[in-house]
Amino acid sequence: MQDKIDQYTAEIKAFTSAKADELEAFRIKYLGTKGLIKELFEQFKTVGTEEKRVFGKVLNEFKQFAEARYNELKDSIDSTVTTEETKLDLTLPGEGVTAGSRHPLSLVRNEIIDIFKRLGFVVAEGPDIEDDWHNFSALNFPEEHPARDMQDTFFIKKNSGTDDIALRTHTSSVQVRMMENGKPPFRAIMPGRVYRNEAISARAHCFFHQVEGLYIDENVSFADLKQTLYHFVQELYGEGTKVRFRPSYFPFTEPSAEMDVSCTICKGAGCNMCKYSGWVEILGCGMVDPNVLENCGIDSKKYTGFAFGMGIERITNLKYVIRDLRLFSENDVRFLEQFKTEII
Repeated sequence: MQDKIDQYTAEIKAFTSAKADELEAFRIKYLGTKGLIKELFEQFKTVGTEEKRVFGKVLNEFKQFAEARYNELKDSIDSTVTTEETKLDLTLPGEGVTAGSRHPLSLVRNEIIDIFKRLGFVVAEGPDIEDDWHNFSALNFPEEHPARDMQDTFFIKKNSGTDDIALRTHTSSVQVRMMENGKPPFRAIMPGRVYRNEAISARAHCFFHQVEGLYIDENVSFADLKQTLYHFVQELYGEGTKVRFRPSYFPFTEPSAEMDVSCTICKGAGCNMCKYSGWVEILGCGMVDPNVLENCGIDSKKYTGFAFGMGIERITNLKYVIRDLRLFSENDVRFLEQFKTEII
């Protein structure tokens, strides 16, 4: 046994390595559960009682020597690795940082908000789940209006008209809450998500995003409405963008109109986006119906106002030439990466 201890001691003293895998092999050979030192301790059990006193001390000292040699070599390797990792070559180019971007709908939403903020409009928000009064009745929707039908609205609780609870179909409900809880003048926009029970396609979705606006004060006219929206279009799409108003109907405005802009893709020449007409409708608008003002406790003989509502998806389609609404909600990285030029 002494001969083996002497032999192993000489081998351990002679061993040196700067490689972690070689050092691990060394540990397994001598200090492992099936290593040489373990074998020596097994042999020690067969040694006579008198010899155990002598070899017990020698064997323990040998084991401590092997462990100390292993730790010494391990510390040496760790120190070398740490030193190499901490060396800096300041002449090397820096590591690039991949810039993210906002979602295209968020980009356009923020741009719309900024434009109207410069005109003195504030931002108002309201709940996605609404009762019948705020979503329909206060806005002059008659009982038989198609928008109340189950095919258009996601009803959460369908009872008897005035007790209905539904996902809001427009952000006009925020206008009602503002008029009920405050006093004119009002000048605000209401961005938010809305929901309608429609078949999902390239041109329609069961949820989308709107920005609606409301301005109520004394002596507000349709001319104020037209000039406000004309300024908005020039800011959003650039000077020279043409605008036209067409008569329309909405229960909560009278008179009502739809506003078209010259197609920003074909510049009015005609394409499939504008259905070869050269024009694209981007919003509905009109003077607030006196019944809506009275429903919200506002004197319609003293105050007048205008309201408008636009779909952010439609405006984003024109701005970035996106032809399929479904792309906005599919989280396809190939689509979203196209907007990395827009830094957060």
